Amino acid sequence: MSTETGPAIDAEPRTHRIVPGPRGLPFLGNLPQFGKNPLAFFERLRSHGDMVGWRFGPNSCVYIADPDCIGELLTETERSFDQPALGIAFRTVMGNGVVVARGTDWRRKRSLVQPSVRPKQVRSYAATMASSTVELADTWSGGERIDIKREMAALTQRIAVRTIFGVDTAADAEAMGRAMDVAQQEIGKEFAGIGALLPDWVPTPGRARIKKAAAVIDAEVGRVVARHRDGGDERPDLLSRLLTAVDETGERLTDREIRDETVTLYIGGHETTSSTLVWAWYLLAREPRVRAALAEELDRVLGDREPGFDDYARLTYTQAVVKETLRLYPTIWLVTGVAKAGARIGGVPMPEGTRVWTSQWVTQRDARWFPEPEEFRPERWDPEAGDSIAEYAWFPFGGGPRVCLGTRFAMVEAVLILAVLARRFELDVDPGVIEPVPSLTLQPDRDVMATVRTR
Repeated sequence: MSTETGPAIDAEPRTHRIVPGPRGLPFLGNLPQFGKNPLAFFERLRSHGDMVGWRFGPNSCVYIADPDCIGELLTETERSFDQPALGIAFRTVMGNGVVVARGTDWRRKRSLVQPSVRPKQVRSYAATMASSTVELADTWSGGERIDIKREMAALTQRIAVRTIFGVDTAADAEAMGRAMDVAQQEIGKEFAGIGALLPDWVPTPGRARIKKAAAVIDAEVGRVVARHRDGGDERPDLLSRLLTAVDETGERLTDREIRDETVTLYIGGHETTSSTLVWAWYLLAREPRVRAALAEELDRVLGDREPGFDDYARLTYTQAVVKETLRLYPTIWLVTGVAKAGARIGGVPMPEGTRVWTSQWVTQRDARWFPEPEEFRPERWDPEAGDSIAEYAWFPFGGGPRVCLGTRFAMVEAVLILAVLARRFELDVDPGVIEPVPSLTLQPDRDVMATVRTR
C-alpha cells in the first residue's frame, strides 16, 4: 500500500441496485431527518445498503457508500454529473469560485488558480507556516490552560493572511475570522434546514446575517486587493499570483473573480486545517501510544531544530496522524452531484436531475474498508506494513478532476504545525466526548480546552 489510497480490496466487481431508504414526508421528504443530524442520517442510509433512494424535499436523491461508486461519481464530474445549485448562504460567501463553477468557466478558473498552489509554490509558503507556528509556541508555557479551537483558528488565520494576502496585521485576520465564523454557522443551518428549500428572494434572519458577514469579507478582500494593485511590486503571496495570472486568451481574472478565488483559498487554508488540527489534538490526547510514537519520530527526525519543507517527506508518521485524523473527522463531510442525461453509477442508470450524495464520514468509518474503524490507528497508513485500502474509501479532499486544489497546501500546513508544537508540548484535552457538528466544515460541538504540558 502507498500512503495514498491503493487498489480496491475486492477483486470481484460488486453489483448494485437502488434500494428504498427511510420513508419521508410529503413535500419535505427526508429533510427533517437529515436536518436533525446529517451524519446519523447518512449512517442510517448506509444501513439500508450501498445505493439508497431518498428525497431531499421534492428532489429525488440516491445515496452511495461503495468506494467503486464513489470513484465513478468523483471522476465523472463535469462529464456525467454537474455541481449542484447550492444554497444562497453558500453562494453569497463563496460566489462563483472554482469550487462551484461549472463547465468551461470551471476549466478556465482552475487553470488560473492551480499554478498558485503547485508543489513549488507550497514549498515557498512552508517557511511562513513553520515560523508562524514557532511564534505561537513561544507564547505557550507548561501548565497553561488553552482553548485549542481558538489557538488553532488564530494560527491558521495568521498563516492564511500571510501566505494568501501577503499582509501581517491582526485586523485583517480578526475581521475575516469573525465574518467566516458567522458564515460557516449560517451555511450549516441553511443547508440542513427548511432554508434549503426556500426561494432566494425569501428574507430570513439567517440570510440577513450571511449578507452582513459577506459584506465584511468583501470589504477586507477588496482593501487588500487594492493595496496589492497600488504597490506595483511583485510579491510571493497567492493573491499576487492570482492578480497576474492570464488565461489562454490573455485575459486576467476580474475583481469579482479575484474575490471569489481568494475567499475559496482562505477557507481551504484556514478553516479546514484549523478543524483538522483540533481533532488531531483531541485524538492524540485520547491515545497515549500514538502520542508517544509521534514524539519519537519528531525527536528522531528533527532533534532540536524546527521543521522545514524538506522534512515533510521524512515525517511519515506525522503525515499518518493527519491522514488518520482526516479519516475519522473529515473536514469536508459530504460530496454531491446532479446527474446529467445518460449518467450511470455502478451500472445503474441515474435519471437526469437525480442528486447523488456520498459522505466521507460514513465510508471512512466502514469496517469493510478499515478494520477496527473507530480506532485511531495511524499505523494503517504505513507504506510497507499498513492496511490495504480501497481506492476512494478515503477521500477527504474529494477526487477526480475536481479534487481540492489546496490538498498539498493543507497537508504540508497541518504536518508542519503539528511537528512544531508536538515536538515541544503535549496537550491534555479535558475529559469528555466531543461531538462533531456538520456545517461548512466538520466542527467540534464545544470549546476544546486543554492543559499544556512541556515535553
